[in-house]
Amino acid sequence: MINCRQCSKKPVAQTIGLCVDCLRDFSDGEGLVDLHAPVRKKFGLPPKPPKSAGGISCNLCANNCRMAPGEAGYCGLRWNENGRLAVAVSKRSALAHIYLDPLPTNCCAAWFCPGSRESGYNLAVFFYGCNFDCLFCQNASHKSVKGAPAIAEEEMVQAALDPHVRCVCFFGGSPEPQLPFALRVARRIIQESDNRKHICWEWNGCGNPALAEEAAELSAISGGTVKFDLKSFHPNITRALCGVDNHRAFDNFSRIAKLFPKENLLTATTLLVPYYVDKQEVDAIARFISGINSNIPYSLLVFHPDFFLDDLPITPKAQVEECLQIAEHYLSRVNIGNEHLLRYAK
Repeated sequence: MINCRQCSKKPVAQTIGLCVDCLRDFSDGEGLVDLHAPVRKKFGLPPKPPKSAGGISCNLCANNCRMAPGEAGYCGLRWNENGRLAVAVSKRSALAHIYLDPLPTNCCAAWFCPGSRESGYNLAVFFYGCNFDCLFCQNASHKSVKGAPAIAEEEMVQAALDPHVRCVCFFGGSPEPQLPFALRVARRIIQESDNRKHICWEWNGCGNPALAEEAAELSAISGGTVKFDLKSFHPNITRALCGVDNHRAFDNFSRIAKLFPKENLLTATTLLVPYYVDKQEVDAIARFISGINSNIPYSLLVFHPDFFLDDLPITPKAQVEECLQIAEHYLSRVNIGNEHLLRYAK
């Protein structure tokens, strides 16, 4: 860690260089995405979502990339090849791997989800590629899209139809860049299992609104969950931590809550990044959720050092307690995730 390069008052992550107060006051919010250029270059990914006039458009997520010939989209899965959209994998396949996770899992919804109390397995579907660039990413292997394994739709469906599999969770990375594939698989699983499997999503929530609604509908039908990772509320903090805006996550969250008011369908998490995702951020997020429904489950996750924020400590206990108290002021169902890490926190 270093002291803030602007005010010199607070400890900060070296990769970011600014404290949370200076980030909130920073006049060039768009310029904060430049912090991510070295990270993106390491994985051969574009430094920011391309916006080339006349380029090929992709509308699968809020980045709305427009790619000129030779340019790749932010997720690295699509690019403009001589004026035509090229994709890293065929239509009936995805860059992903799957594995079985015994129930109950460490899923962020396990503390309230009825499916976690069933006997059997969760089929975890890990997608490569992401429409965010979180400096604290705990699954950064998803960025290595060029060497990622491909899996066929049929193989994934058949794995899910195993009688011991009770739920299927699409995560990553994040499902948004490959959401059309995931939706086809999810629909088939529901149809071919006579709706005996729970379909769940863990994502940043900044996908195409129509596709996000379709995904939520499949979870509502199957008794699954839709977990939004609401990273932070202030746009400058999100840009610094994640490389892009997350305003669509809040829009999609609100829309899905209104369209599918089923209990235990929708949930949210926020990672308590030390010095950045503070009580002010949690206050704004919890207030937003309570404005929709104060009974929506909300988890505050304890941070551990990882990826490009490995110089930060585990979330201090005081920060966790303070944020918990604020969240509980607005919401009736609040949980602390990764609580075991607190034994190592100060």
